[in-house]
Amino acid sequence: MAAKRDYYEVLGVSKTVAQSDIAKAYRKLALKYHPDSHPGDEDATSKFKEAAEAYEVLTDDQKRARYDQYGHAGLEGSGGGFRDVGDIFEAFGDMFGGTVFEDFFGGQRGGGGGGRNRQRRGADLRCDVTLTLEEAAKGVRKTVSLNRHVECKTCEGSGAAAGSQPETCRRCNGRGQVIQSSGILRVQTTCPSCRGAGRVISKPCGDCDGQGLQPKEVRLEVSIPAGVDDGMRVRLPGEGQPSPDGGPTGDAYCFVHMKQHSIFKRDGIDLILQWPITFAQAALGSMIEVPTLDGKKPLQIAPGTQSGSVFQMKNMGMPDPHGRGQGSLLIQTVIDVPKKLNKKQEELLRQLAELDNDHVTPERKGFMDLLKSYFQSDEDAAVAASDKK
Repeated sequence: MAAKRDYYEVLGVSKTVAQSDIAKAYRKLALKYHPDSHPGDEDATSKFKEAAEAYEVLTDDQKRARYDQYGHAGLEGSGGGFRDVGDIFEAFGDMFGGTVFEDFFGGQRGGGGGGRNRQRRGADLRCDVTLTLEEAAKGVRKTVSLNRHVECKTCEGSGAAAGSQPETCRRCNGRGQVIQSSGILRVQTTCPSCRGAGRVISKPCGDCDGQGLQPKEVRLEVSIPAGVDDGMRVRLPGEGQPSPDGGPTGDAYCFVHMKQHSIFKRDGIDLILQWPITFAQAALGSMIEVPTLDGKKPLQIAPGTQSGSVFQMKNMGMPDPHGRGQGSLLIQTVIDVPKKLNKKQEELLRQLAELDNDHVTPERKGFMDLLKSYFQSDEDAAVAASDKK
């Protein structure tokens, strides 16, 4: 598979470009590579999709920030994207003046039938799930709920009251679109009377108010992959709102929220653990047991370990959600100074302190000599100043 091009390069803009300039660049490329201008040209269609994908990311502040920091890898597993050219028209058609694409290219969308609008895709829905660190590390199945419209049982989805039927819209003659002309300029827009449906309901159903749909709470099972992090989302294809005119159903997106763990902190796929050790363990070295997501594991503390030293336990962190290995557990040692000592401990520590004073290491002797020289120079300067007086 060929590597994806940089989105800024695709649109021909700089990384500091404003949103308005991104839209201008996309319009230009969309018209240049529109499939109806290049029938059967797969390269043009590919560039049309590539430009739309770049526009979709760079005009979303959160996606753009993640892309600027991590590149294409930062967008993996975040859902979105386009199934086909028709999805692009559904997403961005409005930025071209309603349905100006159809008018500009002879009333068709991506090779669809002439005259009538392409069936619209249902809206996407959102649900949320909260996970513990342990659940995110292993992957888990969760039950989520969302409100989705279902067909009204009273009118069987027609929106019309019993004994009546929807009527063809007289303003657009059932096309769902009207054309407005001004000189040589012709712009095709959604019919304001029927809102693109091509029909009107004179006697609406009382239970659904003429919508043909009613809201209903739906419970779904969602499989959360191992390694997900806070803010990521899982796509549930086809679990969104139904199309208003018989088109494809939208998708649902399950957004992940992470609970704060009591002892572990997360940094990407790595876990960080601050672990207290005694002065004796730090000075002499020790074999300790530390908690991991897989239970207690032994860790060798080297003699002379300083407070703040970090020990790495590979493959004990979080799995990469994109399948690229597993992070590490980073143990940061903190020397625990006791607030209270028993008599024996105090006696031994005082003996140690006396030994420290009697047997000064070369490093410490050097520091003490420097300290003595510093104060001696101050005394000499004071004597010299006094002699001048």
